Parts: sequence; structure tokens; C-alpha cells
Amino acid sequence: MDKIITEKDIANYRHNLDKITHASSLQRAVMNSGINKATESQDVIPTIHPVYSDAMNGGKVTNQKKSGRCWDFATLNTMRYCISKKLNIKDFELSQNYLSFWDRLEKANFFYECVLKTADKDPDDRELSYYLQFPDDDGGQWDNAAALITKYGVVPKYVMPETYNSSNTNDFTDLMHTKLRRDAGILRQAVNDNMPQKDIDEIKTKMMSENYRICVMAFGKPVTEFDFEYRDDDNQYHLDRNLTPVEFYKKYVGWDLDDYICLASIAQDNKKYNQLYTLPGENTVVDGHPMTILNVDHDQFKQIAIKQLQAGEPVWFGNDVLADSDRQKGYLMNNLYKREELFDIDLAMTQGERFDTQQAQLSHAMTFLGVDLVDGQPTKWKVENSWGDKVGNKGYFMADDGWFDNYVYEIVVKKEYLNDNARQALHKAPIALPIWDVLH
Repeated sequence: MDKIITEKDIANYRHNLDKITHASSLQRAVMNSGINKATESQDVIPTIHPVYSDAMNGGKVTNQKKSGRCWDFATLNTMRYCISKKLNIKDFELSQNYLSFWDRLEKANFFYECVLKTADKDPDDRELSYYLQFPDDDGGQWDNAAALITKYGVVPKYVMPETYNSSNTNDFTDLMHTKLRRDAGILRQAVNDNMPQKDIDEIKTKMMSENYRICVMAFGKPVTEFDFEYRDDDNQYHLDRNLTPVEFYKKYVGWDLDDYICLASIAQDNKKYNQLYTLPGENTVVDGHPMTILNVDHDQFKQIAIKQLQAGEPVWFGNDVLADSDRQKGYLMNNLYKREELFDIDLAMTQGERFDTQQAQLSHAMTFLGVDLVDGQPTKWKVENSWGDKVGNKGYFMADDGWFDNYVYEIVVKKEYLNDNARQALHKAPIALPIWDVLH
């Protein structure tokens, strides 16, 4: 029999509270200011300027506004730095909306394929439930961007600028979720009625044509060819005509995305170091660049990030920006809030325990542009965010090294920086993680 809360229990709770010195004063502080404001520690808030021993100048920050496209922005921010340096354009920006368009269309196609593959499963099946929960949202990871860029290329922002819907995605997402769930019922019924494959394909084609129409009306029609026209910072005029988006990417970015790998440093019992994992539930571009993650020990994880920054290349990173952060001030500081002290409780968990209990989450993606090394050891990190220039230091955040240790879970780096053991692991067969794994 389940134990209920009794009046005696409540009296005991009240008695224990009354024994806490200054409980009433603490209550007023929390009620009037909120938990974070009442517990923000002045001890860990930096008193120095954000100066770094190894750093790049990133120019004006971007703004994803009311959308979940941080992964898209962070990826393009790493690439725009390369273009800006190559072409001598300080504040060059690539079109996030262009990738968003193809992302939402590809996710719809991926969803249909998953529904068709699971058509024989009950509606409450764990795998099918996962697909139905998020049929087409705007979240993602670096490999999603890599798959889209490989297939569709990139374009300058002026070629396909933001629209209301790309910057405010809730209405679009709500519409697509409703439509795709309805479509899922139709496709499942067609399979279970043993409809010929040709007829099922025709139904899906019609659905995808409708989705394309919705995307065009919301985001605009993606270009197939454009002229690249700009003035550099020396006021020199340049014109490159009749480029496709793929041609533009190859000519002005030129990265082989297979040279990069997403590293994680996750200390869970079910995840080994120097082991490659794949996330089939995240391969939203069918037959595209696969979602793979190499799990490595934390020392290597951090040192590789430093090496890439010292080589003059930004580092995409996935993190939990919701933890120990002050959005307005741009602080990412370990133990920024003394909640345990205020409430006289213990909140300590290892990283593995946080993942096991789903406390840890990949809530955001940003870009490292620098690190401050003192006697060879990192003390703080320069972070380029995508929340506009009204927060932080004109949009730039500062993370201390303790925050990196606790809340940076993924980085995207060149494979050349891996040690021998990690490099050999790339040739092992990857282990497929279930779609309900915390890394999805």
C-alpha cells in the first residue's frame, strides 16, 4: 500500500522548518527575488574583463530569436568565421533560414519513413511514441547541419533572409505536428490494409508536396542559383555570378565535413570511452551524413578543444546552458547559485548520475572562440552565443573552466587532433543508441 502524507507528517515538516534560523527572512528573499537571484554567489562572479590568451574576433553576434535553431546558428557561425577571414568581411553572415527550410522538409520525410517502418507496432510502442512526440521540431545537432550542407550547400544571409516564421517557429511547428500526426494515421492505415506499395508512395508524395508548399509560404522559396556580390572591409567590390548553393559552399567554405567528428565526454556506465556511437533516430536526412558521436575521456576532450582554438578555428559545442548561467550578464559559472546553502539541501550529483536521472540535458549549442590559459591550464572560455547583442558582453558569454567540466557535453573537432586510441576507434563498428537515450 502506498504511504500517504498524514497530518502528523505535515506537523513534523513544519517543526523542522521552524528550527531553521532566519527561515522567515530567507522565505521573503526567495518570494520577492526568485530562487536564482536570491542565491547568486558574488564569489564566483568574475571581477576582471573577459580577456583570453588564445582567442578570435567573431564580429557581431547572430540572433536565433524565438526558435530552437541554436545548432544551425552555431554551425554556420563556425563557417562564417572562415569566410570572413578569407574574404576580409568582418560581419559576414550565412542564411540560417535556408538550412531551416530544408531541415523541416527533410524531417517530414524522415518522419514518414519511420512511421511506415513501424506501421505494424501498437500506438503506445516506445519507438513509435518517440517519433509521434516530436515529428518535426526545430532542434538538432551538428551532424544534422552537416547532412543538410552536404546535400543543399549554404548561401549568404541576404540571399534568403529571415522571415517571421523562421524567427518565431512555434506556429509553424504546431501546424506541422498536427499535419504529420494526421498523415501518420493515414499511412499506418494504408500499410495495415495491405495497400499496394505504389499507392502508398503516391500518398506520401502528395503529403510531401503539401509540406513543401507550407515551407515555401512560411520561409520563402530556396534559390537554386544566385550571384554573390559584396564589398570587403577595404571597400573593394566583388561579384561572382551564377553560383549554386553547393558551389558556393565548396568555393568559399571548402570544408570536407568528413574530416570532423562530434566528440562527447559522457561518464555513464553504458558508454565506453574510445567507442563510436550512432544515433539512428537523429538521421533526419535520409541516407545523408550519419549522426555519429565518439565518446572520449574528459582530459582528451578538453585538450582537443584547446588545440583547435589555438589553430585558429572555432569549436561547435553542445551544452546545458540552463545550468549555472546568468543569461543577461552572460555568465556561465560553476556553482553560480548557492541553492543548497539557502535551502539546506544536498543537490550534488556526478555527471553520470545526472545523465542516468535525465537531469543532464543538451539544451543548447554555441561556439567557442577562445580560451584563457594560465600556466598551460584553462581558466575560462570565450563563447559566441546566438541570442543577439542585448545579453552578455554584446552577445558574447564567458564560461569558467568548472562550467566546462560540468556542462559541456559535445564538441565538434577535426579528426587530426585525436590521439591514436581515439583515431583507431573511428574504424570500429558504431554502437547504435536507442532513440530514448539521453544523447538524442
